[in-house]
Amino acid sequence: MKGQDLSTLSASDCQARLLELLEEQFKLRMQHGTGQLAKTARLRGVRRDIARVRTEITKKAKVSQ
Repeated sequence: MKGQDLSTLSASDCQARLLELLEEQFKLRMQHGTGQLAKTARLRGVRRDIARVRTEITKKAKVSQ
């Protein structure tokens, strides 16, 4: 997900997206732990997407103050 895509989302949509990404990260970590994960680069991508969403949430919180 690109930063531009996130800037168009509302704060509640960003929160929902963050929860989805955290769930996906958990599932990927479980697959990695059991040796079932084929694309290990996806872990890195999800972690970076989480950071992007959290950054956007912080930006939106500062603007609304």
